[in-house]
Amino acid sequence: MNKITHYAWLLRLWRDRRGQDLIEYALMAGFVAVAAGAIMPNVADSITTIFSKVSSSMAAAATQGS
Repeated sequence: MNKITHYAWLLRLWRDRRGQDLIEYALMAGFVAVAAGAIMPNVADSITTIFSKVSSSMAAAATQGS
C-alpha cells in the first residue's frame, strides 16, 4: 500500500463515528453493573458470571477472525 492510500485510509477511519454510540452504551452498562454490585452484594456473583461469559465469547470471536 503506498503512502497516499495509507493516509487516505487512516483519515477515513479517523472520521468514522458509527461505532461510537455502541461503545458509550457498553461503558454505561458496565458502570451500572458495577454500581449494582456495590449496592447489592448478593447480585455481584451474577454480574461476575455474566461478565465472564461475555469475556469468553469475545475471546472466542477474536480467535475466529484470525
